[in-house]
Amino acid sequence: MTDHKNEIKKKAADDEHVADNEASSKKDSNKTIESSKKVKSVEEELKETYDRFLRVSAEFENYKKRSAREMSEFKKFANESLIKELLLIIDNLELAINSSKDEENSNNGLIEGIDMTLKKLLKILGEFGLKQIESLEKPFDPNFHQAVMQEETDKHSQNTVIKELQKGYILNERLLRPAMVVVSKKQQTD
Repeated sequence: MTDHKNEIKKKAADDEHVADNEASSKKDSNKTIESSKKVKSVEEELKETYDRFLRVSAEFENYKKRSAREMSEFKKFANESLIKELLLIIDNLELAINSSKDEENSNNGLIEGIDMTLKKLLKILGEFGLKQIESLEKPFDPNFHQAVMQEETDKHSQNTVIKELQKGYILNERLLRPAMVVVSKKQQTD
C-alpha cells in the first residue's frame, strides 16, 4: 500500500510537473508573442525614424544648394547699383569725346586722355560682367532697346536701329539698361 501511495504521489507530482511545464510553456509562448510584438514595434519606429532622417537629409541638401545658388546670384549682381551710377560717367565721357571731335580747334591730347580713360573704365567693368549692347544697324529688339523716336528712311529696312542716343548694357546676362535708340520706318510715298 505504501508503494501504491508512493505511486499516486509520484503520479500527482508528475502531473503537477507537466502542468507546471504547460503553464511555463504558455508563459514562454506569451512572452515570445509579447517580445515579437515589441520587436515589430521597435522595427516600425526605427523605420519611421530612418525615413524622417532621410527626409531631413534631403531637405538639408536642398537648402545647401539653394543657399549656394542665392549666394552666387547675390555675388553676380551685388555691384549692379554701383555700375549703374558709373554708366552716367561713361555717358558723359562719350559725349565729351563726340563733341570734341566736331570742333576744329579741339585739344587732341585731352580727347585721347578721355578716350583712354573711357576704354580702361569699360575694360574694368567688363571684368565684372558688364557688356555693351550692340545696337546700330541691328533689328529693333524691345528686350534690349528703348525706342524714343522713329525716323523715315529708305537706306534701312523698317524697324532697324539707325541711331543710338544712349548705349545699353548687360550685366552677367541680365539687362542692366536698355539702349535708347532711333528706329527706322519706311518713307511714305505721296
